[in-house]
Amino acid sequence: MKTISSSSSPSDRRIGALLRHLTAGEDSPVDKSSVFASPTSGVTGGSVFSHLVQAPEDPILGVTVAYNKDPSPIKLNLGVGAYRTEEGKPLVLNVVRKAEQQLINDRTRIKEYLPIVGLVEFNKLSAKLILGADSPAIRENRVSTVECLSGTGSLRVGGEFLAKHYHQKTIYITQPTWGNHPKIFTLAGLSVKTYRYYDPSTRGLNFQGLLEDLGAAPPGSIVLLHACAHNPTGVDPTIQQWEQIRKLMRSKGLMPFFDSAYQGFASGSLDTDAKPIRMFVADGGECLVAQSYAKNMGLYGERVGALSIVCKSADVAGKVESQLKLVIRPMYSSPPIHGASIVAVILRDKNLFHEWTLELKAMADRIISMRKQLFEALRARGTPGDWTHIIKQIGMFTFTGLNPAQVSFMTKEYHIYMTSDGRISMAGLSSKTVPHLADAIHAVVTKPV
Repeated sequence: MKTISSSSSPSDRRIGALLRHLTAGEDSPVDKSSVFASPTSGVTGGSVFSHLVQAPEDPILGVTVAYNKDPSPIKLNLGVGAYRTEEGKPLVLNVVRKAEQQLINDRTRIKEYLPIVGLVEFNKLSAKLILGADSPAIRENRVSTVECLSGTGSLRVGGEFLAKHYHQKTIYITQPTWGNHPKIFTLAGLSVKTYRYYDPSTRGLNFQGLLEDLGAAPPGSIVLLHACAHNPTGVDPTIQQWEQIRKLMRSKGLMPFFDSAYQGFASGSLDTDAKPIRMFVADGGECLVAQSYAKNMGLYGERVGALSIVCKSADVAGKVESQLKLVIRPMYSSPPIHGASIVAVILRDKNLFHEWTLELKAMADRIISMRKQLFEALRARGTPGDWTHIIKQIGMFTFTGLNPAQVSFMTKEYHIYMTSDGRISMAGLSSKTVPHLADAIHAVVTKPV
């Protein structure tokens, strides 16, 4: 091998080091041209990526892409998982604008990197919000909380942590569930299986099937639980059913992993929507909780979330945090500062917090009102079938029970866009558009097969 002298340029010395690394332990000479091969070597006149096929649109986000291409003046987008006002516009909460103004006025604020775990004040306040300010786990320093990239990022970090450090590598998710769940956990390194949850015949909870499937899961398996406002069905267990789930899971040593994307957004009460999680924490067992502030603070694009891992002791929680840092550092290094700062301002200020709860309840109440209006509109039209599930389900989404062919008909004939499984976002409805949706549903269920 040619030796590069100490007087060579830094570039030459780096190349020399690379060559020595590549040929360590080899006696044969190296063809340096192989090191500097052209990006398109081996491909005649084309891109090394020319073999790629066009990937399909995301089944949820693709609904909005199709909606945007539709020139119809009566088009209606019920696929997007984001709140809309009665006028069909995105909403920035007044309390968020006030918090942002505070941040702008603070001339001492800087734009330095946050620590790997994120904004420490945000983490502490987020844990209190979801677990309760009087939580024994917080009081005993048994909770490790890290800021993540909204709910998706929190689930991914938690999934990778479990894949590296938990003895069971299988996670059970509801059937059906949010379309991103299986992808997140598969890429995190876990094996994904499902447990029964939704009963199409009743459009409600298949509780017996749920208990049977979790009862048959291998001891120690991870179980993903929707804390409230199940996506996509809007079907939640009762508190009594949650208690049965808790007892079963603890008796088998199953690891709870809560996805809390809608705290306060389902019932209008932050404490009510967090109750299932707090039941599991109160028994002294361990669990994971992924939080998102996309829906309940309307901070969709700010990508604000947190992952909390409740441990048996403060010593274990400290070790858990140290390992979470090793997951986060090569993934995105450290999280964004702006959105977490907004949340921290709101959660630490009593007046802003109170104002937030009022705005949050107003959003939840409007969605509940849309449910009632749609149910009444279908009843007024004499639409065949039992539509009481619309008012029994909770949260942003309603699982209508419409099949893919019916969804396609409604899109083609009425310009109404939703996911093919019949999930509609109640937050995308208004008093003006409810009649149009009711007409479409009535038409599709009464048309000749």
